[in-house]
Amino acid sequence: MDILQISQTALTVILGTIGLAIFGIIFGLFYKGVDRKLSAHMQGRIGPPIRQPFRDVRKLFVKENIVPENAISWIFHLAPLFGLVATISILLYLPIGGFNPLVISSGDLILILYLLILPSLAMVVGGFSSGSPYATVGAQREMATMIAYEFPLAIIIISMAWRLSMEGVRNVFALSSITSMPIWNFVGPLGFIGGIILLLALVLVTPAELSKIPFDSPEAETEIAGGLLTEYSGRNLAMFYLTDAVKTLVMASVIVALFFPYNLSPLFGLESYLAFAVDIIFYLVKVLLVVLFSVTLIRVAIARLKIDQIVYTYWVPITLLSLVGLIFLMWDQTFMVNFDIQPVFQMLGLA
Repeated sequence: MDILQISQTALTVILGTIGLAIFGIIFGLFYKGVDRKLSAHMQGRIGPPIRQPFRDVRKLFVKENIVPENAISWIFHLAPLFGLVATISILLYLPIGGFNPLVISSGDLILILYLLILPSLAMVVGGFSSGSPYATVGAQREMATMIAYEFPLAIIIISMAWRLSMEGVRNVFALSSITSMPIWNFVGPLGFIGGIILLLALVLVTPAELSKIPFDSPEAETEIAGGLLTEYSGRNLAMFYLTDAVKTLVMASVIVALFFPYNLSPLFGLESYLAFAVDIIFYLVKVLLVVLFSVTLIRVAIARLKIDQIVYTYWVPITLLSLVGLIFLMWDQTFMVNFDIQPVFQMLGLA
């Protein structure tokens, strides 16, 4: 019986992983197409059709895969595959629509932070292994950018985990705990402001995670001819393209899980397949809105920053912004404890 259960669990994980991979690739490319279309309209252009990313990937997979003469061949080929696998792995730990994560652990949020680094590291390793001076410069810039944005990102996660711990939650780094107890459900006015500030900081971290304008100096075409991806072509470039698409969906899903984990089916009393359908559609709409505000609007409104400006932006203004959000959460906790106004919020339906 134990062997049968293990086999069923393994089969569920394998089939679930394949399903999530297909889901992540399809909707990642879809949102990439929507982002390009919306940004084109904002700039007064027609833009490519939404299905263009699917065409690009198909074309890249049939093109010749060229390896530079000075490249370390096996690393050059392995890096894009490693980045894509690492990005898809994050989907296993994220709640999608009304479904629970395929894999649940007590510290999956910390694991997600580490997994988010791997696609960028794959690009860095691939850039160094290509032997191109442009890719080397891009890899150096990518490492500096990673060091810069990881600090405010860590503050955001720790702030939310600390606030949950004040409510007596045990597994504060588990996404299941965060989604079951959204921060908006128990904070007061100061905590609400702190949550908005942390959300804003995470929205500003997202373009750097995805290497989008204005934080795309590692791939700046006008300066270093594509940087990290200069020497990549064919299926290897296609895999990096897919990595970027899936990571867009992943980052948007992380924001949704942390700040907007609500579903519509309980509100309308829906059950069974209809509930799942409504929740998935609502989830996709939330992801679209997050992509619009965290990627499209920012890259249309702001020009590319230099690498020193990127590092300064994340180490000073955005880090301070994250700390301000943490301070507001701390003040809110002190205010709620000292004045015991939680019953008032409950009577007003605010908590």
